[in-house]
Amino acid sequence: MLLLNLGGPDSLRAVKPFLYNLFSDRQIIRLGPSFLQKPLAWLISSLRHRKTEGFYSLIGGKSPICDITVAQAKALEEALNKSQFTEITPHPPLGKAGQSGVKVYVAMRYWHPLIEDVVPEIHKDGVRRLIVLGLYPQFSVATTGSTLSKLAEVISKYPLEIFSIRSWYDNQLYIEALVEEIRTGIKSFKKESIGEVHVLFSAHSLPVKFIEEGDPYADQINATIGEIVKKIDIQWSLSYQSKSGPVQWLEPSTEKMLEKLAEKGTRNLLVVPISFVSDHIETLYEIDILYKGMAEKLGIRLERIRSLNTSPLFIAALQEIILKGMKEAGWAE
Repeated sequence: MLLLNLGGPDSLRAVKPFLYNLFSDRQIIRLGPSFLQKPLAWLISSLRHRKTEGFYSLIGGKSPICDITVAQAKALEEALNKSQFTEITPHPPLGKAGQSGVKVYVAMRYWHPLIEDVVPEIHKDGVRRLIVLGLYPQFSVATTGSTLSKLAEVISKYPLEIFSIRSWYDNQLYIEALVEEIRTGIKSFKKESIGEVHVLFSAHSLPVKFIEEGDPYADQINATIGEIVKKIDIQWSLSYQSKSGPVQWLEPSTEKMLEKLAEKGTRNLLVVPISFVSDHIETLYEIDILYKGMAEKLGIRLERIRSLNTSPLFIAALQEIILKGMKEAGWAE
């Protein structure tokens, strides 16, 4: 099987080419006429990379997203190989030829290991059937859609049959994993403050035009929150972070929401990065440094839940999602 993710620079020197790859993707942001997309991407990456390198220097000089995704893949591989999967399918639509069990590959959209490099490796290993899971719980054409489009382009050159899982925003083990982290996060506040903790779900923003064109992302974000609040009684708000470019983005922004909550008297705030399943610059810099500093100036104590990363409940969720996908594909009973 194959886990797909956004990717991130693995060094400060990689920031500029990573940004170029990111802004070259017209499915994320449309920079003028299509023939100007790459020239403008080059210009933007040239203008922004120094500032962005500064952000990455504050979180260890690189993105941890690849390391975490590889760790998730290893944990998932172990879980699948301990499950009934090997009994259901003696082998092998998903592993290396000549081996028993499952191999979980990792590929990234905008930085190494790139999809175009991993697919040939998968084919070389003798795999002919591939379950594909994007690590974006809520579907958007800018994330899952773009990633699967790139995969389809690359995989068309190989005799590989794939089954792609497009979203899993309401998987109950995933919901339980988030609820578990929210409960733990609330307990990090003083006992006398626990009843006064406000939960802020912060999702990656998206151009409003995408939603107007039918993108289900915002609806699925709200559906995920709806499942969470069935299981835990909290006061909550939703905001959007990480917007870039001159287009209209989903609102309210997390920055504006912090100001609004401060005006309402909120003093204890637990941030839940609802659209992210692993640590990267949006959690480690934007929330933990930028928003935390802003909140402090507004008189708010801001804490963040631990990212799901390799939490046992989250790995169990991924396992359940994969096994369900195999059955839907007709590759398991």
